[in-house]
Amino acid sequence: MPRNFPLEKCRNIGIIAHIDAGKTTTTERILFYTGKTYRIGSVDEGTTVTDWMAQERERGITIVSAAVTAEWKGYQINVIDTPGHIDFTAEVQRSLRVLDGGVVIFDAVQGVEPQSETVWRQADRYHVPRICFVNKMDRVGASFERTIESIRQRLGANPIAMQIPIGEESAFEGVVDLLTMQAITWEDELGREPKYGKIPDHLLAQAQEMRAIMVEKIAEFEDELIIKFLEGEEISVEELKQVLRRAVIANKATPVFCGSSLRNKGVQPILDAIIDYLPSPRDIPPVKGVDPENHDRVIERPADDDAPMSALVFKIVSDPYVGRLAYFRVYSGKVVQGETVLNSSKNRKERIGRMVRMYADRREDITEVYAGDIGAVLGFKDTFTGDTLCDPKHPILLESITFPEPVIFVAVEPKTTADQDRMAEALRRLAEEDPTFKVRTDENTGQTIIAGMGELHLDIIVDRMMREFRVQANVGRPRVSYRETITRPVVGVNYKYVKQTGGRGQYGHVVLTLEPLERGNGIRFVDRIVGGVIPKEYIPAVEKGVMEAAESGVLAGYPVTDIQVTLTDGSYHEVDSSEMAFKMAAIFAFKEGMQRGAPVLLEPIMKVEVVLPEEYLGDVLAQLNSRRAEIQGMDIRPGNAQAIRALVPLAEMFGYTTELRSATQGRGVYSMEFHHYAPVPESVKQKIII
Repeated sequence: MPRNFPLEKCRNIGIIAHIDAGKTTTTERILFYTGKTYRIGSVDEGTTVTDWMAQERERGITIVSAAVTAEWKGYQINVIDTPGHIDFTAEVQRSLRVLDGGVVIFDAVQGVEPQSETVWRQADRYHVPRICFVNKMDRVGASFERTIESIRQRLGANPIAMQIPIGEESAFEGVVDLLTMQAITWEDELGREPKYGKIPDHLLAQAQEMRAIMVEKIAEFEDELIIKFLEGEEISVEELKQVLRRAVIANKATPVFCGSSLRNKGVQPILDAIIDYLPSPRDIPPVKGVDPENHDRVIERPADDDAPMSALVFKIVSDPYVGRLAYFRVYSGKVVQGETVLNSSKNRKERIGRMVRMYADRREDITEVYAGDIGAVLGFKDTFTGDTLCDPKHPILLESITFPEPVIFVAVEPKTTADQDRMAEALRRLAEEDPTFKVRTDENTGQTIIAGMGELHLDIIVDRMMREFRVQANVGRPRVSYRETITRPVVGVNYKYVKQTGGRGQYGHVVLTLEPLERGNGIRFVDRIVGGVIPKEYIPAVEKGVMEAAESGVLAGYPVTDIQVTLTDGSYHEVDSSEMAFKMAAIFAFKEGMQRGAPVLLEPIMKVEVVLPEEYLGDVLAQLNSRRAEIQGMDIRPGNAQAIRALVPLAEMFGYTTELRSATQGRGVYSMEFHHYAPVPESVKQKIII
């Protein structure tokens, strides 16, 4: 089956933004104007295509990223609508990992919000070229200029205004395209047909001034253009587009557009901009990986149908009806139904069974997926998020996807014995699907503990467990996921594990050095054994012992983090030594080292932004101070509002929603996201340990 579109005419893009900026609403318009749907869905009415889960429709938020394919002016656009809520940050992260470009949406009233900043940084990390869309230009307090300024200041970006709005707030009726110097307005209710015409007289001077600024900024990227600009020569629209496209793909510039998705104004120019400025799979550098047998050998694969196949699995979905669905992005070659591929992350072979192209929750059967495209396959047994699929004759291992650790946990228990097995199966499948959701059994109480990124995240998990898997469960109160670490180095922790029992005994002897690491580094194991004092075959057992011991610390049994453990010395016995003996020696040595390293308890600190009317500022500041907040700064927002930025321990944020609402007569809102781990004050630590 041949390709429908040449590779140059394919775009893989994500719609990313803070919660409630209008991502799903914009995606609905994209599907409508490209002829994929025949009516515009509404988030408020729960009729959107990409928010298809019952929980999404009830709450009016996006929870899982949904992939849809559309066509515009002879181009194929694969769109992924991502969640905006910080609890579902993994969905954004894995989508950005496999996308070639992004449309970042900003609320024209709020400008850059906390989650906008987070997704922007994630996109920076994966070098994803972006264009910006300033949405909600029809709202009271909307300002295109202020939003561009906040993009420049808070994100450190290089925004280039490509349009200016015609009218503001309720009088917003269209935009001026600065490239072609035309006014674009939308007169019919559904905004199907944009009307191109003359720029209104009162905006002409402003448009000319803004165009000169835009041309100068674009000309700066190329010497030939800057000479033309300085000499006052005319620069053609085509030249400007080509230079801007190269600058966007190199992440040196971000074109900014404006409109109002809900009022059906401004979406078609965004579709044109996706085609004009965002890269095709051919425009991005060849994907890099390593040889699975030799990680020092770097391999490159170009985006070409004839190259050896390489693909990355970026998402697993557990469908109660059809089983496990694995979404993958093909970087090179093609995936063909019926072929056997190698999962190089696990060194296992998988057969490609039924393949589908996803359209939100609907499926269309396909037999081949080409380079640069996104597909899904049913029936994989050993393949999970972040795994590489490749041609067995040409193995390659692509960079996996890293996810943040959970910060909050609750205990769950089945209501009846019949629910017990069903609950274990439901939690296993949900954990396969979501890498930031973890399940474990508490050794002391035997309870099942589920951990996630926030209260809403765990709420949705429990809701899905009850609806999709029909499991009735009792849920405990949310609790904070603390960590433990040491504050000073401990050198030469010497431990001999010796057991003599008549016959063959046990002998393992290790010498460990423990050192504290910078926050966010986890556990690092270093082998410094020389001269074979411990045989090589026992080193993995020592590492396993260290990792096992790090699962529960010495203060309150919380996981240990930010420590480097170095194996420096030891000895073995030719007859009595075994892997088990060395593992046990490592466990006891680690525990002893922790005790001697002045251990401390760490708690998750959240970045919080509270937006409230100015008259309640004093009360809310007092509330935050009582919750151990560290105030970072304040911004003035339109409509006599203030935004407080603070760092607050997660433990202090439970129940804050109710308190904020009562202090501000229901007018205050806040958003929070994980920022870092920090030591718990002594007075608080005693309460936790008891």
